[in-house]
Amino acid sequence: MDHLLLILAALVTGLVIAALLRRRAEVRAHERSLSERSRAVERGSHRARLQHPSVDLANCIGCGACVRACPEDGVLQLAYGQAVVVHGARCVGHGLCADACPTSAIALTLGDLSSRSDLPAVDQHNEAIGAPGLFLAGEITGFALVRTAVAHGAMVARAVHERLQGGDGVGEDEAGDDVVDLVVVGAGPAGLACLLAAKELGLRAIGLDQAEELGGTVAAYPRKKLVMTQPMELPLHGRLGRLEYTKEQLVELWQELAARHQLDVRLQTTVDRVDPLPPTGAARFEVVAGDRRFRARCVCLSVGRRGTPRRLGVPGEDLDKVAYSLLDAQGYRDRRVLVVGGGDSAVEAALALAEQPGNEVVLSYRREHFSRLKAKNEQRILAAIDDGLVTARLGTVVDEITADAVVLREQRPAAARAPAGDVATVATERLGNDDVFVFAGGTPPFPMLESAGVSFDASLLRDRDARDERGNGLLVALSCTLAGMLALLAVRLWFDGYYGLAVAWRPSSALHALLRPQGVLGLCAGVAAVLLFATNLSYLVRRSPWLGRWLPGSLRAWMNAHVATGLGAALLAVLHSAFSVRDSAGGHALLAMLVVVAAGVVGRWFYAFVPRAQNGRQARIEELAQQVAAIATEWDRDGRGIGDDARRLVEELVDEADIGQSFPRRIVGLIRSQWRLRRSLDAFAVDARRRGVPARDIARMVRLSKRSFRLALQLAHYDDLRALLSTWRWMHRWLALLLAALLVAHVVSAVRYGGVDPASWFAGGPR
Repeated sequence: MDHLLLILAALVTGLVIAALLRRRAEVRAHERSLSERSRAVERGSHRARLQHPSVDLANCIGCGACVRACPEDGVLQLAYGQAVVVHGARCVGHGLCADACPTSAIALTLGDLSSRSDLPAVDQHNEAIGAPGLFLAGEITGFALVRTAVAHGAMVARAVHERLQGGDGVGEDEAGDDVVDLVVVGAGPAGLACLLAAKELGLRAIGLDQAEELGGTVAAYPRKKLVMTQPMELPLHGRLGRLEYTKEQLVELWQELAARHQLDVRLQTTVDRVDPLPPTGAARFEVVAGDRRFRARCVCLSVGRRGTPRRLGVPGEDLDKVAYSLLDAQGYRDRRVLVVGGGDSAVEAALALAEQPGNEVVLSYRREHFSRLKAKNEQRILAAIDDGLVTARLGTVVDEITADAVVLREQRPAAARAPAGDVATVATERLGNDDVFVFAGGTPPFPMLESAGVSFDASLLRDRDARDERGNGLLVALSCTLAGMLALLAVRLWFDGYYGLAVAWRPSSALHALLRPQGVLGLCAGVAAVLLFATNLSYLVRRSPWLGRWLPGSLRAWMNAHVATGLGAALLAVLHSAFSVRDSAGGHALLAMLVVVAAGVVGRWFYAFVPRAQNGRQARIEELAQQVAAIATEWDRDGRGIGDDARRLVEELVDEADIGQSFPRRIVGLIRSQWRLRRSLDAFAVDARRRGVPARDIARMVRLSKRSFRLALQLAHYDDLRALLSTWRWMHRWLALLLAALLVAHVVSAVRYGGVDPASWFAGGPR
């Protein structure tokens, strides 16, 4: 027995050392993530252009599945043991993070829609609110992914088909009239999908696009550029199973489909406006393109957000050497080239031009640093600058363009880098130049949309989530656990004549051979508990980025199994112990199992005090402050004069709250703050009733006080609460491993010394 104790002691010591080393690594990783987040805030890359992931920290378990699933480096990282948005500007809306999350704690969002003035107000079918028959699809709605654009286009065609089936009829001509069912403005991914779906449904549809070829924004990409699509369904074609296509491959596919299905697409047709018509005739809209008119029952605008390229507005911009796109860098050799812009398009163009023989490439960007680049593009451009392939002129703008030169003006005053007291001056630089490529974004076609009836009123915007609502399976797991508890209680009551005896008297009972830990029922329960616990620990393997890919099933399913098996193993272990805890390896293992389960339950309570749905640490603190300020306006609304009293009470409680710096003090401080809140609110309610305040108003003030206290506590002790949760999760993990060691010791000692011989038991019962 002594050597078993020595082995167990060595194992526990090794686990403690491993835990400490793991903890140090996690702390360093947290520090790196927070440092990168601060760097992103300074550079402005923490804010997303359109979509970005939103993390609900009350459900995030810190498994890192979202970080590994995201194809864009640096969008998400782990900090304090949970996911945090770092470089939100790099998010392009793949949605893989939401699909990978096992607890549905992450979703794509457009952020706070209440302050947006650049998003059209549309309903669930992308129909413009207040403009029946006018639909929008693709990037103009705020979602930029090719897959999303295709889904939008097909959805619009189906909505038009359903609308016309109950009205004017589908595809039927009016006598002497040229009214069509649908006009699609824009022949990009959304527009083409809409036209294909309309053809499939039998709609008369016309497509209009100002470009010379199909493809929209994709067709304007540089030659051989890779386009991420993700698996998606194209109407009349089927599933595209590949994850990547070059620009040429996608455009060729679209052209082939348009020709095969004889889509009516009018290229080089610039739409000037979309005029709503009186609802007296069949046509509800007239699309004006120069001297041509197209009358339609419905219109789909899939024009993108770029619109026309944004001009610099400087002398010489009308010269032939100025371009606003780069289709093929190989056509430029031995040239002095200026690229204007700091986005992905500008950087990719500069890199492509720098790869051509003899080119001298200068990149001008108005900011001091790059802030909205994909990680790979940022690494490549910085390496090219270090190698001298590209000359960066950061913090500059174009002042003038001439036939053989450009003039750059420094955006920042020279004194910003000079010693204090120097006179600030603005420096200019004249560079010899043959070609200028401007990538300054585009002017969105908002005026045309507004004239057609599209509203950009933020109050009409609905909360649009790129992910379908789905449950996390926790209710099923807890329901099964409740059933197991009731079954365990039934066993305890049914055999009360045995379990009610003292342990020393149980061998005299006729039920002892059946119910004792080594008996038929007890041993079956013990074996089942061990198997469930092994399954429970396998969740850690599934979470591993290296080993997890070898196990089948989604991480979400494994998470649900982790909860169910953990609680189930604890219930079976209680049954195996015959409802008694002995001073043995088995008794210690049972206690450890109950502690681990309790730690998981308490950890969920801690989660309630962590701020939810944060999009980065600093952004979340600002949001908490806004929520606290918003509550201040509610105190006196129907407060019957007790609003000020409630506010002062909460302020005093928050000031008195002491969330210490150590782990034990944080736990004690959090529990004590809740106890004081409950006691103070009880006294507040008694005093309010004594003053004759209606019970409904008292209940409202109590609810408002609890909410205000929690938000204020989160704001005042943000880092302490996050650190508490991180430490608790860390302890829960290593307690589980300690439990595994005790369980191994219990099984070994039971087989060797406890009178249990599994082979003979299965042959004819226990010895």
